[in-house]
Formats: sequence, C-alpha cells, structure tokens
Amino acid sequence: MNITLMILGMSAITVCIKALIFILGDRVAFTPLLKKALDFVPVTVLTAIIAPMTLAPHGRDLELNWHNPQLIAAAFSAAVCAATRHQLLTIFAGLAMFFAWQFWLQGVV
Repeated sequence: MNITLMILGMSAITVCIKALIFILGDRVAFTPLLKKALDFVPVTVLTAIIAPMTLAPHGRDLELNWHNPQLIAAAFSAAVCAATRHQLLTIFAGLAMFFAWQFWLQGVV
C-alpha cells in the first residue's frame, strides 16, 4: 500500500510540474546560468542509471574484474567514443563487445 501511494504521489508531482511549465509557457524565463545547468541533466541522469548497472550488475558488491561483461563493454565503448566521436559506432561496438565477452565467458567459466 505504501509503495502504491508513493508511486501515485510521484506521478502527481511530475504531472503538476510538467503541466505548470506547459501552462505558463513563454512567461517563465530561465536565467542563463539555469539554462546552462539544465543542459547537463540528461548526461547526469544517464550516468546515474548506467554506473550502478556497470559496476555492480547483480546489485550487491562491486564487480571490478574481467568476469563483468558490462564493465568490459563500458570501457571498450569509452575507448571507441574517445577515438572516433561517433555515437552510433560507439553503441554498436559496445553491444558487440558485451555479447562477445559474455559468449566467451560462458565458454571459459
């Protein structure tokens, strides 16, 4: 019951905030500093989602070894991104490394 109320409360707050911005429209003016800060929100949220899944994929302890295909694929993706600056190539290379590493681990371990 508490979880249901919490989800409903979060939903109501989210809808109210989005509706308020939609209704006020152009009458709300953000300062240049706030606009610049809001540019970093997608990167920050994505990092907050990906980092725990990469470093502790089973939700318990950190798995900082070669048995963690998420960590290997993330490191490989970072290297590909740094070398090429091509987003689609980075995504495909990371996925390929993840599945190849996981397939290789099943044969080794």
